[in-house]
Amino acid sequence: MRKVDLLFAEYSKSHRNAINKCIHWICVPVIFWTILGFVSLIPAPHFCISYFGCISIVSLVVISLITLFYMRLSLLIGIVMIAIMTMMEHFIYLTNISVGKKSWILYLSVFVVTWGFQLIGHTIEGKKPSFIKDLQFLLVGPIWLLTYILKKTGIRY
Repeated sequence: MRKVDLLFAEYSKSHRNAINKCIHWICVPVIFWTILGFVSLIPAPHFCISYFGCISIVSLVVISLITLFYMRLSLLIGIVMIAIMTMMEHFIYLTNISVGKKSWILYLSVFVVTWGFQLIGHTIEGKKPSFIKDLQFLLVGPIWLLTYILKKTGIRY
């Protein structure tokens, strides 16, 4: 069995309850977005691209490292996640421009609220979050959701 399938099997053990799954469908992508948002606020030089916005070098490094993790598991998942993270970065740029210097308050507020819902979901599930056992599961959550979409569309990862 491939490592990615083993990780999904382990992650699935604490994500069987329908309410917990529903909460994860909403909260996991939002938490991922807030973390990228926090990273974007680290002072660093930025690259600006027409019609996209600006992205910091720190964000590029973080996205590259996350992508390497995903590509080691599955080339297709890595490619799709680059596209997803690029879209998230565009919305992060728009958020940072519209909210300004206090965008960290927005990211923090959304992060705390969504993690609160995650903990409620795991309380309902009756199982601890997977990342308590292994931190890499913090990166597995988003792709665990992605594979449901890939499977529904008949795309093998």
